[in-house]
Amino acid sequence: MPARNVVVNRAALGHRISYALRHPERVPQHLARAARDLWLRRRRPDHISYYRAVMRSDTRADPDAAVGSRSRERWLALGAMQFDYLLGHGLRPEHRMLEIGCGNLRGGWRFIRHLEPGHYYGIDISPDILLAAHDTVVEMGLQARLPTLTPVRDLTLRFLPDAHFDVVHAHSVFSHSPLPVIEECLANVGRVLAPGGWFDFTFDRTEGKEHHVLREDFYYRTETLLALAGKHGLKARFMADWEQLPHGQSKIRVTNPAGQHT
Repeated sequence: MPARNVVVNRAALGHRISYALRHPERVPQHLARAARDLWLRRRRPDHISYYRAVMRSDTRADPDAAVGSRSRERWLALGAMQFDYLLGHGLRPEHRMLEIGCGNLRGGWRFIRHLEPGHYYGIDISPDILLAAHDTVVEMGLQARLPTLTPVRDLTLRFLPDAHFDVVHAHSVFSHSPLPVIEECLANVGRVLAPGGWFDFTFDRTEGKEHHVLREDFYYRTETLLALAGKHGLKARFMADWEQLPHGQSKIRVTNPAGQHT
């Protein structure tokens, strides 16, 4: 199953009109998002503060929907998909894991349960969604697993130790990020990766013109992100097997050749 239609330009006027005609029930919600976008563009010129405000608004309405799940069942299914994929690709209980954009622990609660106590570290730009993450820890009875959940103002990762994390994970983060934010992360993630570690991230893929819808959803060509990783000395590869899963995004795995065992 392909991740999604990777040719269409969702920002194009023709596509938006066609989509509205096919899904008239979704027009009011899109108009509300467009009005919020216009308001926040004027008050929050930098992207991090803009998206933090978006998350504050969405989390108040429904924390599960704020991380892209329209129902609790879908929230559980997407979290299981993330967990099962990493488990099948080498995630072990003794690994130390950093989850960038951990949200309300859609996948994180499963990682916390699987990893040894104290080995899960989640960060997010939204303090509001991290409060919902605390609720998930309580709901799933994970207090004794000692997860760390930390709000951040950027993705420089400068407060984290060198060569510490075996696995870094970012699901549905770069799909909401402009290139400067992505590059900030790629410029710094190699430092925190342990020897032999890897960084998996998902993104919204296009094979046409790169574009974004409002300032919330960004679509990139695979080669753009592979080249950006290479610019910062990282080795990146497209994870084709992830495309077979019913999730709607694509995945790239990054490693740091400079940090590998010799």
